Amino acid sequence: MTNHPAFPPPPGARAYPLRTARGEFAVVDSSPTAGEEGRGVVLMLPGFTGSKEDFRLLHEPLAQRGYRIVAVDGRGQHESDGPRDDESAYAQRELARDVLAQAEALGGPVHLVGHSLGGQIARAAVLLDHSPFLSFTLVSSGPAEISVSQQQRVKLLRDALAVLSMEEVWEAIQAMGPPEEVGGPARGLGDQDQLRRRWLGHSPAQLLATGRQLCTEPDRVAELAAVPLPFHVLSGAHDDTWPVAILDEMALRLDAHRTVITGAEHSPNADRPLPTAHALADFWDGIGPGPSTAATGTP
Repeated sequence: MTNHPAFPPPPGARAYPLRTARGEFAVVDSSPTAGEEGRGVVLMLPGFTGSKEDFRLLHEPLAQRGYRIVAVDGRGQHESDGPRDDESAYAQRELARDVLAQAEALGGPVHLVGHSLGGQIARAAVLLDHSPFLSFTLVSSGPAEISVSQQQRVKLLRDALAVLSMEEVWEAIQAMGPPEEVGGPARGLGDQDQLRRRWLGHSPAQLLATGRQLCTEPDRVAELAAVPLPFHVLSGAHDDTWPVAILDEMALRLDAHRTVITGAEHSPNADRPLPTAHALADFWDGIGPGPSTAATGTP
């Protein structure tokens, strides 16, 4: 885990390794704004090729609403360690167990948020044990496998990883265009040097294993709907990874609160962070705080 982060934490936040029963995970952690009553703790999981920094524009507005935000790099993502060659470490069940350990380390129960791939890993965690969570929000994360066009892009990436170094793949990604779900930089995150450093921090085995998961994930919405949690499905108004109509249908099947962020695409947290933050906080406000909102899980 690096001591020199590629991205400085946002104002009022700090970066550190969260110690859990399953190892350490790099997090960015922000507390409620001074004078605000603590309303709850939120655990945020990033998407494929992403990192905890994908949520950095949400920290300040959510802290102003009284929420402690903990965004995490999953095993083998960016600044969290993980095997470089062993894909078995990134089986979905293993990643889900990591999420349960992270929630436990934060003193749970927590509001759980997963973006894209992070939503599918979060779903697997909820299906293993929903007790550490107050609610579950899926951000631009659909019911099953990604769209055919995105599957083709992931296959290109996986084929490249089989024969090229991470440095060489980065150069190839730049030639493929900007889609953030296949390694292109998420809008508004940083300069090319920062994004390159983030890419090089990822484990190739993590990318191979989770890319395969995105292309083969089964529909588990019926299982999730049986879990006694409040659900929220949030997305942009346009999405190439899971079409918005599919997300609408999933929300109906889950009896979930539904938010569509006008002017946003696959990453509303980056495209339109303020309305995204307000939509998240409004949903959580309607649920209320858990039994403990203390700042636990410190280094």
